[in-house]
Amino acid sequence: MRSTSLRTIGVLVVAGAVVAWLQIREPAPPPWTESEVAVLRSLWLESLPALPADRSNKVADDPRAAAFGQQLFFDPRMSANGQIACSTCHQPVRRFSDGLAKGQAIGTSKRNTPSIAGSAYSPWLYWDGRRDSQWSQALAPLEDPNEHGSNRMQVIRVISSDESYRGQYVSLFGPLTDLADVARFPIAAAPGLGDEWDAAWQAMAEPDRVAVNTVFSNIGKAIAAFERTILPVSSRFDDYVAAVIDADTERQQLLFNDAEVRGLRLFIGEANCTQCHNGPLLTNNEFHNTGVLSFSGEVPDKGRVGGLPEVFADPFNCLGDYSDDPERHCPELEFARTGAELVGAFRTPSLRNVEGTAPFMHKGQIATLGLVLEHYNEAPDAMIGHNEAKPLGLGKREIRDLASFLGTLTPREQAQFDSM
Repeated sequence: MRSTSLRTIGVLVVAGAVVAWLQIREPAPPPWTESEVAVLRSLWLESLPALPADRSNKVADDPRAAAFGQQLFFDPRMSANGQIACSTCHQPVRRFSDGLAKGQAIGTSKRNTPSIAGSAYSPWLYWDGRRDSQWSQALAPLEDPNEHGSNRMQVIRVISSDESYRGQYVSLFGPLTDLADVARFPIAAAPGLGDEWDAAWQAMAEPDRVAVNTVFSNIGKAIAAFERTILPVSSRFDDYVAAVIDADTERQQLLFNDAEVRGLRLFIGEANCTQCHNGPLLTNNEFHNTGVLSFSGEVPDKGRVGGLPEVFADPFNCLGDYSDDPERHCPELEFARTGAELVGAFRTPSLRNVEGTAPFMHKGQIATLGLVLEHYNEAPDAMIGHNEAKPLGLGKREIRDLASFLGTLTPREQAQFDSM
């Protein structure tokens, strides 16, 4: 009898200790302050403004151009081997990325494939900002030897030879240049692309080169009209912010666990993440050197300091002859930031769906989010230029909490664009 009583007492003691431990294990998180709520609201997808106008593209918001551009986006015929389309690297099922360290098409591209969701909000395209509009960016891969590997004459001949494409083009842009005379319009020609193609281009009369460039730029503008429809999708984080704004603590507890709340507090607080990853797209669209190691076996990438002269030299930039803006209103180009701090600097990527865009950094050098956070926690010296980041001094649990929060940025829905 005594033995049974002792066992009962022992169980009660242990149970009491467990209850006491549970009570002190995780104190209730403090309510969000008014200033913190303001920061969360600024990161909320519902705070995203309307799409900025693209004055350089007169069909940017024309639904017919978007439909035409969607077909072109999935069409491999504009590549040298007839097998590569824009969607080869920008895959809808992967949130318009490809899951590779570097893009793989006809060859291997120089850098990681960033998602294009929400890219209409960025004044600069590519990791180094070497293009200043979606339509000028859309043209570059078509003639990149490692991507589509094509040339502008081949590209516009695809449009000219396809009855449906030709009709759509004419309805949007007017008469399509007659390419029947191959003495005037070679089968393959483009400036600076190999001796044969470049020689054929240089042999063309200047008015004919302008005509080809006009059609080529219009193709980019149609693709851009489609890409403007590719926007970020709400996530559990956005649901949580809505609950915070409504002061609905019960829903907050259902949406986020303790680690995710702690990670969010770190994100907007002592981890300093919002210095660069701010706004509803969680990017300032600026260029920063964060001391990322070079891709294995490669010399350090110069980043923005190399991209800046390229965007100014691009004939399809905002100031160029193929812009549809008669006023050439181009403040981003006119006031572009320059200086030594751009050495080794790269554009801040959006953190929307960050879990689904691994591997990370401009050349996919870092495999996991945990390792990315460790990198920023340590803030090593840059191989070239100067690392703007400072060591954070976070502990392992805090790193895990940040990673937990970043997982809440995964979209609730899958992209629904089908190949054509």
